[in-house]
Order: sequence, then structure tokens, then C-alpha cells
Amino acid sequence: MSRSKVFFTNLRTKPSQNLLKKLENLVLKAGFDNIDFKRKITALKIHFGEPGNLAYIRPNYAATIVRMLKSREAYPFLTDCNTLYWGRRANAPSHIEAAFENGFNPLSTDCPVIIADGLKGTDYREIELNTEYCRVAKLGSAIVDSDVLISMNHFKGHEMTGFGGALKNLGMGCASVGGKLFLHSGSSPKIHTKNCTGCRICEKYCAYYAIIVGKDKIAHIDYNKCVGCGQCVAVCQYDAARVVWQDASEIVSKRIAEYSFAVIKDKPSFHINFVMNVSPDCDCWDTNDYPIVPDIGIAASFDPVALDKASADMVTAAPALPGSRIYLSASNHDMRDTDKFKLAHPDTHWLAGLEHGQKIGLGKIEYELVNV
Repeated sequence: MSRSKVFFTNLRTKPSQNLLKKLENLVLKAGFDNIDFKRKITALKIHFGEPGNLAYIRPNYAATIVRMLKSREAYPFLTDCNTLYWGRRANAPSHIEAAFENGFNPLSTDCPVIIADGLKGTDYREIELNTEYCRVAKLGSAIVDSDVLISMNHFKGHEMTGFGGALKNLGMGCASVGGKLFLHSGSSPKIHTKNCTGCRICEKYCAYYAIIVGKDKIAHIDYNKCVGCGQCVAVCQYDAARVVWQDASEIVSKRIAEYSFAVIKDKPSFHINFVMNVSPDCDCWDTNDYPIVPDIGIAASFDPVALDKASADMVTAAPALPGSRIYLSASNHDMRDTDKFKLAHPDTHWLAGLEHGQKIGLGKIEYELVNV
């Protein structure tokens, strides 16, 4: 089997070549110009970071890619979908405010921010898959409607999937709220009665008439009618409609791979991993713990599976950073060639998602690393 090429640059600089120039050089060497961007609406899928978390990608990198796209007559926009959990990015107005607060705004990036699944996470398209786990994928409409997709991914640990990279940013990140509900649990939500105010917003938006606010002024779900679409979780303003977290890491990772395939199967795409500030947990938290390894570099590829595998291998080969969670908990403090993500999250199985991605034709695990 032929190997996919993953292009990599380290973070060493000199007066004539800063990191932004190195990023530009990297993506050009990786084949950026093989995509026809002229008059193409181009989605830059990025995690804006939950306010309070400071490990997310700097907006300067996004501004560099935007400038390159505009010079090629593309119409770029920065995008993400709303979160399933209740936080600063659970609806479009708050999500845009959070993005602006973290520097992803038209002033700093020369680019608009569009929340792909609308005001409340209910603006989505269903993409037919009929794969092993997913019959359809529920993806944010703006991402589906774009002509080209570029993912810019902060490579870090993740408490459910082991790490978050290109596949996590594509599969989970491009899913609508209902899609995220399926990916995380595959089951119907529940009502946390202490938070319910009986406002009836969930009742209003349930397309299947599965929620009724009773005489007790509490919402009740009829599970004979509920299809697990996640609309109630998306529209509830009081954190009363909640996800039932139950599926194992391996199943979630495989579902994410299938959703990733749905995102990019019908359009040109290109992917960039920033292997720096490798925090043990996701950027969805409003804090970021000490990085588990030193900063490594930036990698790019047309193949998101190979890109994630190469990034994971580089983190595995790196020494543990003194002071990090895994360094403090392990007897072998250097831990080179040790699976850092498995140490940080023992119940996760990140390789399962990559193997499944290869199985369904998303990409290849075998890669050739090209230093730039």
C-alpha cells in the first residue's frame, strides 16, 4: 500500500523566517495550490477555544491562511459548530462573542466568523452514509454548503478520544448539536428536573412531539417518540435537557471517523495540525492544564488520517514535559516512545478511529514524513 505524504516543519526560526512564513512555506510545499480556490467559498474549520482556555491556535495562523486564500480569489470564512454541552459556545451569538474574545474576529483575521449550524445548533444538512455506525451524518449547513474546506487543528489530548486532531475537528467539530449527541452517546437525552423552569422551549422545538411540560411545570420526554435528535439539548437555556454519556471511546472514535468522511467526501480539503501547547484535555474546557510534551511543530497533509497518525507518533517519541500531569504520575519521567495520550486517558483507544478511517477510505495510516 502506498503511503500518504505528511509535510512537517519545526518551530525554529531566524530573522528572515518567522513562524507565519514557515506556515506559508509548509502549506505550499504540501500542495496547497493543487486546489482551485478561485471564487470558491472556503470554510476554515477551527476550534475557537472556550474562553479561559489559552491553549487554542493563535488567530495569527488563521490570518495567514486567510491572506493566502484571498490572494487566490477565494471567499474564506472561519467556522465551527455549536457545542452540545452548556457553555460560551452553545449558541451562535455567544459563540461569536467567544471567538472574537479569543482573537478570531474580522479585525485580526480579515475574515468573517460564521457558526455553521445556526443560532441554536439546529441548522444542519443530512449527508447519507450508510456506514457501519452512521446511516446519515448531521452536519452544519454552512460547512456542507462550502466549496472547499481547510481544517486548522490544535493537536492535544482528549478525555473521550485520547487525542483531538484533524478527525476530531472534522467529525465532531462539523456535527450539528444533534449530530454531536449521536456521536457522544447514540441515546436520547434526559431532563435534569432541578434546572427545568417549564419554559416550554423544548416542547416548541421538538419535531416529534416527544416532550410535554406537565402540570408540575417540568418537561417530560416520551421515549417512545424520541429519536435522539438533540434539538432539546440545543435550545434549552437552563441546562435542563442533557446528554446521557454512555458509549465507549472506541465507538465514539469510529463514529467520528465516519462523520469526518461525510464532511470531506464531496469537496476538496486540506488539513493542518499545530502540535504545540499539547494540553492533556480538549480546548472545550475553560482551563488548560500544563502541556504533556514540549512544542513540536506544524504538520500538513491532504490525508487527515495520516496527519493525525504522524502527529501522534511525534508526541509519542517526545519526552514528557516536567511538571505535566503524566510526568508527575509516572515512574519513568522521560517516557520517550510511550503513548502519552493513553497515560493521560487510560480508557481511550485513539488508534481505533484511525484504523476505522482507513477502513472506510478516509485516509491511510501509513505515511511518509517530509521535513520542510
